[in-house]
This record gives sequence, structure tokens and C-alpha cells, in this order.
Amino acid sequence: MSDIERTEFKLPESAPARGPESSVEPHAQRGEHDVEKSLRPKSIHEFIGQPKVRRQLDLVLSGARQRSVTPDHILLSGPPGLGKTTMAMIVAQELGTSLRMTSGPALERAGDLAAMLSNIMEGDVLFIDEIHRIARPAEEMLYMAMEDFRIDVIVGKGPGATSIPLDIPPFTLVGATTRAGMLTGPLRDRFGFTAQMEFYDVEDLTQVVTRAAGILGVDIDSDAAVEIASRSRGTPRIANRLLRRVRDYADVHSDGRVTVRAAQGALEVFDVDELGLDRLDRAVLDALIRGHGGGPVGVSTLAIAVGEEPSTVEEVCEPYLVRAGLVSRTGRGRVATSAAWRHLGLEPPEGAIGS
Repeated sequence: MSDIERTEFKLPESAPARGPESSVEPHAQRGEHDVEKSLRPKSIHEFIGQPKVRRQLDLVLSGARQRSVTPDHILLSGPPGLGKTTMAMIVAQELGTSLRMTSGPALERAGDLAAMLSNIMEGDVLFIDEIHRIARPAEEMLYMAMEDFRIDVIVGKGPGATSIPLDIPPFTLVGATTRAGMLTGPLRDRFGFTAQMEFYDVEDLTQVVTRAAGILGVDIDSDAAVEIASRSRGTPRIANRLLRRVRDYADVHSDGRVTVRAAQGALEVFDVDELGLDRLDRAVLDALIRGHGGGPVGVSTLAIAVGEEPSTVEEVCEPYLVRAGLVSRTGRGRVATSAAWRHLGLEPPEGAIGS
């Protein structure tokens, strides 16, 4: 029996915003949780940011609807937290079909994929998160399913094994990946539309925070929304998370209204500085600058200095530090830029990168 998770996606109903006299009964707490789940946009026009992706995807879906055909398979790539899963949900919503969700690591055998594909209805959207981690046997079965809407099921073992062809209804595969370079060429080429999700600017993130505050019933000042957005590392998921923590701070330490002062106080409590760096980010910079004179330093050495795994430093901290212009990757190792020295309140040495 396959242990793959199969989910038919249904959008949550919008719940009313909390008023100032909201009940604190258990059923009220469950309602608030439902409201937080509704932070995901429900349509492509409600989705904030990613204007190129939205325009291109809207064209793909609109053309398919006009021709009454199943849209091409869609690949969404980009860093975590930018809305790839939300976009897959929107695709199903726009097409008026069911969404079935799984992940690449869950598809360990070809039989796992066959079990899922055998239950697909015509026009359904199959969403595979982290598709670059799908097992090779399942990936090879996916080739035929994507191109010919057919799979071969092997019955038996050894010389007596028999291949039984199984036709499946036309469907749309939406794959999401944080590492597009790890996709094999044959799999990548079978997607009819590929979208690269990009980090958000502060203006778009401010809209994300303002919209989420309205859904959560949070009274927020416009400049407080900008403050939260500017510390969210260009990622909507982080912006929504910081908003909820700032809301907690405002509820406990003031009248619940989120002002700039409340936002700054909350983010200081949760170790998020003005650039969006957290404790681990600053620990890496401190080890790089104060511990090794600004580098160059290997990632393994930095990981030992901060007490983390090298993969954590390389995959969690380093991408944002590089994008923020605080760390430079060289052939000899990681080097702190002049901006990193100044961020720690130190004067950069002569010859520092960016000085």
C-alpha cells in the first residue's frame, strides 16, 4: 500500500476579522487559526508580487480554458517562501479542478507514483514539491505520464514479469523546486512553462503585510508595515511570520495596535535586526570577521565556529548574506565585505571588498 499523501485541495472560507472584543473561548481560537490559513491568496489576481510570473501564467491558463484543453505542465523554481505552493493552489482554483499534493522525497518507488496517478481525474492538478528529489525509477515513469498520459505497471518479478499499460486522464503537473540545477534534462524539458520566482522588494512585501494584517484583524500603521517588510529578507513567508510575532508583542505590551515602536520592540525581542539578520546570521558574520579577520574562510570552519552543520550555514544563512552584499564567495573561501564590517560597528580594513 502506498504511503503517499493524497490531498484534494479546497480553499478555506474567509473568516471574519477579530474585533476588539473577540471571545477567548476555545472555539474562537480555532477560528483564528482558520483565518491564518486563509492568508494564502485565492486567485492569480489576488497574488501580490511576481508580476512577470503572474502575467505569463495567466496567459497559459486563459489560453487553455479558451481551447477547453488541459494546460501544459508547469515548473516553479525559486528559493523557499516565495509562493510556489500557493501558486499551485491557484492554478487548480483557476481551472476549477482538484489539487493532489505530494513531494519528491515521498516518491521513493515507481509504484508510489503509479498509485497516485491511477486515482487522478481528468483535468486534475498534481503538485509535486521539491520535485528535484524524486527517485529515479519514479522519475522515469513520470516521463511517460507527462508526455503520453500513460504508464506501464510491472506485475510479477524475474522472467515472468509482465508490463501492463495503463492509460491515465490528461492532467497538469505542477512541479516546485528550490534547486532547478538539480533537475535532470529530460524532466526539465517536459515542462511546457517554467517560471522563476524572484525575491520581493519592500513595496510588494508591504502590501503582503498590510493584506495579512487585514485578514488577521490587526490594526497596523502604514510605517509599521514598511518596518516589518524591510526586515523580511524579501520573502512573504517570513513577512507573515514576523507580523504574527509583532501582533503578539502589541497585544501583550500595548493596546494591540501595531506601531513602528511596537514593531521595532518586537523584532528586537526576536533577534531580527534592521537588515533582517537573525542570531545565526550575525554569529556567522562575527566568526568571519572577529574570529578570522574577514576571511577567506571555508564554510566548514564557519560552521564549527557557530556550532552548526555546514549545510545549515551554506543553505540557510549564506544565500541571504551574499544577496545582501555582506559576504562574498571566492575560490579560497568566504570573505566579509566592507558592509559586513560596518554592520557589526567595525571599521573595514584597507582592501576590503566594496570599500
